[in-house]
Amino acid sequence: MAKIQMKTPLVEMDGDEMTRIMWKMIKDDLLTPFVDLKTEYYDLGLKHRDETNDQVTIDSAEATKRLGVAVKCATITPNAARVEEYGLKQMWKSPNGTIRAMLDGTVFRTPIQVKGIEPQVKCWKKPITIARHAYGDVYKNTEMRIPGPGKVELVYTAADGTEQRALVHEFDGAGVVQGVHNLDASITSFARSCFEYALSTKRDLWFATKDTISKTYDHRFKDIFAELYESEYKERFEAAGITYFYTLIDDVAARLMRTEGGFVWACKNYDGDVMSDLLSSAFGSLALMTSVLVSPHGYYEYEAAHGTVQRHYYKYLKGEPTSTNSVATIFAWSGALRKRGELDGLPELQDFADKLEHATIATIESGRMTGDLARITTLPNPVKLGTEEFIQAVADELRSELGA
Repeated sequence: MAKIQMKTPLVEMDGDEMTRIMWKMIKDDLLTPFVDLKTEYYDLGLKHRDETNDQVTIDSAEATKRLGVAVKCATITPNAARVEEYGLKQMWKSPNGTIRAMLDGTVFRTPIQVKGIEPQVKCWKKPITIARHAYGDVYKNTEMRIPGPGKVELVYTAADGTEQRALVHEFDGAGVVQGVHNLDASITSFARSCFEYALSTKRDLWFATKDTISKTYDHRFKDIFAELYESEYKERFEAAGITYFYTLIDDVAARLMRTEGGFVWACKNYDGDVMSDLLSSAFGSLALMTSVLVSPHGYYEYEAAHGTVQRHYYKYLKGEPTSTNSVATIFAWSGALRKRGELDGLPELQDFADKLEHATIATIESGRMTGDLARITTLPNPVKLGTEEFIQAVADELRSELGA
């Protein structure tokens, strides 16, 4: 069959460790045989980020602004051990945090439901989508190690030179301090994205912070959501038969354990990071979740919402067999290709993305899956496949779907 043609390239952000290995397998076995793949390539592997002083991360975000759609492999956010392991110049910040800060917007993460992979919470019948704010908080923080006794203050200097001061802490010994921030404009775009997504999917929207403790910072999120809902969205929600609901985040954590699912849970940046991992594991696997950053400026970045699978990578380097789940990475590519096809008016590219996802799910539902799923499936006699074997099994299913 003739390859499907693309008009505009995707921004391709390569990554690290085992996910980097799978990235190439997916391109070689699932994409380039069927699509004349056009990408603008950026190597976000940790070594190259270090070599470029992280300029490559900034360049990839700028390219996303220019081309509109990006697909990203999982990357390492280095800690002290990684700095030593890779001989880094410094402890670079999260590339995801850098990219999201430049693009702004909201990350929507939804579990991929597959027959035979049942949620650990038995009452969950429908997926719960996490809507994660993609700007600020600890991802844009400033930190300081406090060596000994002294005073730390929060100081705001206005444009006219006037100051506001607040005591953070009077230290009587060593410690640490951290400053975080957010912007009314970013919070507003986050709220609007959540309301629009809930309306487009006809699902209730829940939002939660800890405003009883954080009476200024978290309360600002609560107020902006409430003001926007009352002024722009209340009538639209009522007409659609859906609701907007605010409560404390610990209350949501308790409530969701008794629901059937099927709603959107809006979270601040760090809350969404943690809770999306909780939900993906509870629904089945970290590798069974879609993740897309939707920017109010019209940019889209698709990624896998899990890490680089370090343990499997070390096994791979030793020549030992691995069985690493590639589903989330496959769905990152399918999501990006579908959006590229939608924006460029290429229904055949959108159809290919649909068939790629269907082939992936059909492979698992036929009993062929990676080890993480084989351990939890309710399907009888599952066949555990290695990393490349699974991708090749999906390729066989895909060829059948395409009639190739």
